[in-house]
Amino acid sequence: MICLENIAKVYRTDKIETTALRGINIEIEKGEMLSVMGPSGCGKSTLLNIMGLLDKPSGGNVLIEGKKVDQFGDIRLAALRNRKIGFIFQSFHLINDLSVVDNVELPLIYRLMSGQKRRHLALEALERVGLSTRTKHFPNQLSGGQRQRVAIARAIVGRPEIILADEPTGNLDSLMGAEIMEILLGLNRDDKATIIMVTHDEHLAKQTQRIIRLFDGAQVS
Repeated sequence: MICLENIAKVYRTDKIETTALRGINIEIEKGEMLSVMGPSGCGKSTLLNIMGLLDKPSGGNVLIEGKKVDQFGDIRLAALRNRKIGFIFQSFHLINDLSVVDNVELPLIYRLMSGQKRRHLALEALERVGLSTRTKHFPNQLSGGQRQRVAIARAIVGRPEIILADEPTGNLDSLMGAEIMEILLGLNRDDKATIIMVTHDEHLAKQTQRIIRLFDGAQVS
């Protein structure tokens, strides 16, 4: 599903050069669920952004389903992200002025789809994460765990094959974190979604099929 070949990422300014990633080689099979672990600043989020086509590597190749994406234009990359990839962030990134159901609908606005179809899919996604009674609420009326459920519903509303989760339980207590993890495990088990999760939690990571560890931008296992 995803193949990274000798990926490097270097950030440059006028006075300093910072290597975020170097020599990363990873193959992720369709339907696999894995964790990315390592200390803060080791390149985990940068790696996830490159997998999600939000950032381009300084060197190496990114392949999605066997196709090199480095030559794709911005419009083609945006379409690929919208249809293939769902994103879950630690800070939720919900829009406070929009209701729960409107937040979930957002990724579908960029598709040629009727408003009725968008609403149906959004309500279906909210049902899956147990928030069918909160559709008209606003994010600031929800708990942290509920907001993360909304974020998951938004990530899966377009039925993506790949889900990238960046510290999805990082702002939650252990009970809420376990519930969010159960939802992700269910998406992998029932929908066969390919899931890559960045986490600091060893207990959660061990529930996935594989752990990739980074240190100072390099892959150590």
